[in-house]
Amino acid sequence: MRYRVKLFPEITIKSRPVRKQMVRCLRTNLRNILTPLVPDVRIADCWDALEVRVRHAIDDATRERLEATLSCVPGIHEVLVIDVHTFASFADTAERLVALWRAPLAGRRFRVSVKRRGQHDFTSADLERYLGGALLDASPDAKVDLSHPEVDVTLELQDQHLRLVTRRLPGLGGYPLGTQGQALALISGGYDSPVAAWRLIRRGLKTHYLFFNLGGPEHEQAVREVVHQVWQGYSASHHAYFISVPFDGVLNEIQRRVPAGLAGVVLKRMMLRAANRVAARARISALVTGDALAQVSSQSLVNLGLIDTVSERPVLRPLIADDKQTIIEDARRIGTAAHAERLPEYCGTISQRPNTRPRPGQADAAEADFDMDVLEAALEATRQTRVDRLLDTPAPRTLDVPVIESAEALSEAGDVTVIDIRHPDERDAAPLNLPQSESLTIPFFELGERAAHLPSHRRYALYCDQGIMSKMQALRLADQGLTNFIVYRGNRSTER
Repeated sequence: MRYRVKLFPEITIKSRPVRKQMVRCLRTNLRNILTPLVPDVRIADCWDALEVRVRHAIDDATRERLEATLSCVPGIHEVLVIDVHTFASFADTAERLVALWRAPLAGRRFRVSVKRRGQHDFTSADLERYLGGALLDASPDAKVDLSHPEVDVTLELQDQHLRLVTRRLPGLGGYPLGTQGQALALISGGYDSPVAAWRLIRRGLKTHYLFFNLGGPEHEQAVREVVHQVWQGYSASHHAYFISVPFDGVLNEIQRRVPAGLAGVVLKRMMLRAANRVAARARISALVTGDALAQVSSQSLVNLGLIDTVSERPVLRPLIADDKQTIIEDARRIGTAAHAERLPEYCGTISQRPNTRPRPGQADAAEADFDMDVLEAALEATRQTRVDRLLDTPAPRTLDVPVIESAEALSEAGDVTVIDIRHPDERDAAPLNLPQSESLTIPFFELGERAAHLPSHRRYALYCDQGIMSKMQALRLADQGLTNFIVYRGNRSTER
């Protein structure tokens, strides 16, 4: 079995030395990724393409995996599935071609394209005309169209070796992985950041992954699954690393010290500071984020400028001009959308009345009281795992917490104390009115310290605006053995 791997067109127009280097890299990548699947694979250089040769028979399941893998390797424009025969005659070639193309050509416009090399007593045009006539006889409702065919029936003749193209598989395009250096992608597991990483993998960047954990073990496990899926699908020819930084302490310090309107921007600045430190240790020259202009408040042009001022490295934003729907469609294409649908966006829960156009210097002033030792402590607790080993450790036990959906259900639940965990500014702007139930006010950034000191015989229902932060905190407390915390969503339209 053979496959002709056509190069991404932008590779073919490079200078000869650059082209040779890229083809050499692509050949190595293919060998690295295919050898575990088909140990006896051979890869030959055909200048304008590579030829993948499988020397022994393989079963259908292995063939399907092989073809799916080839279609996802950066640097490949198209994969041609080839049958190889010994050229005997025009008639024998026509018989083989008709068997392959009679049905696919029915009712369609086609042409026959012959690439011929070697000494023959006929021209390529002679063979094309003969084969075209044979195909028309076999499919009378088909039509020849030499200018704009729907189907291009391709074959190659080199001396007495005949290669028939039986199928065409679309490739990923882009440049071979590793030809453009390395980058560190800030990954959250939502729609945006995995797509951003995938797009730059496609452009040849070997990409590592940096995760800022704000949601506990279950959140990290979900992101590990996303990262492993992107790596295995599109960059398994190279080793990559997943770096996890516990960032809940940083988030809590921001809530204590930073004005609410700038909390989101300051959080992103702290993430970039940490990312630069991690990248410096690994000698990585660029960062990647999933920012899209104006998608959220911290992604306004002014705020992106303020965020970038703390970075020592270029911040690549491949999604910057994309619509959300385009990003979601790409997430579905690469298989990460299902994960994103069940993961909350934790960063978005901390900014209340966000400032989209702060004045120069406001971000620096907002950080003036921030204790940088908290950031240092987070960096000291960083954990690194090779991506191919991300799923080796068992998944954390799945935790769930009950949710009370309305004030009526809260009353019926009996002995439950509501804890309003919102930021004080948010709480003051929209007080929670529950006259029939006992309530406490503990900002979520203080809850971890105070929860253990609350009476353990009572049940507590955590409340926040969207329910995301409440569930995150309840799961975290449950992971610590405090199982008397649940979530209250309530009917906010009547309780404000």
